Amino acid sequence: MKGMSVVDVVVMLLVVVGGLNWGLVGAFNINLVELAFGGAGSVFTRVVYVLVGLAAVYMLYGVFVKGKGS
Repeated sequence: MKGMSVVDVVVMLLVVVGGLNWGLVGAFNINLVELAFGGAGSVFTRVVYVLVGLAAVYMLYGVFVKGKGS
């Protein structure tokens, strides 16, 4: 992760967490975000989902607009 900003590292971690969570949902019907933050209706769960979505948008921006494959 040499040469990456703190924002880039946090974004990458959020996207990885989101991807792993959806993999677990698809394979085993286990949603770790909901288990950790109090269910589907929890404000904290929704915040995590929004942060993961924003991280994905940021990564797309980095790839297509800024031209860096972070």
